[in-house]
Amino acid sequence: MTTRSDGSTARFVSTERKFIRDWAALKDATDNLHPLVFTNGVFDILHRGHVHSLEAARAEGAYLVVGVNSDASVKRLGKGDDRPIQSENDRACILASLACVDYVTIFDEDTPAKLIEAITPDVLVKGGDYRLDQIAGADTVLARGGRVKTIDFEHSRSTTGILGRIREHAPKQ
Repeated sequence: MTTRSDGSTARFVSTERKFIRDWAALKDATDNLHPLVFTNGVFDILHRGHVHSLEAARAEGAYLVVGVNSDASVKRLGKGDDRPIQSENDRACILASLACVDYVTIFDEDTPAKLIEAITPDVLVKGGDYRLDQIAGADTVLARGGRVKTIDFEHSRSTTGILGRIREHAPKQ
């Protein structure tokens, strides 16, 4: 616990303790934490839309685990030749620094389905641009009596759009 200047206390957990690569260790760390919520994404350049969706996901339970696409996985998604901009470790550490995120891990597969099977979350959350039949791991969570939730976008933001605006205003060489 950390004591603030006003005398109140707050729990501080370092980003290093929140970032767990080994899925078995993550399962051990989260096994008795319920309801456990899981979401995933690339999170290449963190923006307001990401923050909204992460906070909304966390509101669906008591603990939030975020799965981050590995660099190789991002390349296979076809986001662009220069993506990801930030390394998987940097993206994971940035996410781990957020108060609404309890744990972060990385997955190398094209979808987080195996990760979801490994950590057995109670709630699976994705952005509102997904239909239930498109959400990897939804069948696993539902089969165990869990919930799958989509979060409506409240802020029209995307990393691809932000990068496009940066490139548009960059000096021509």
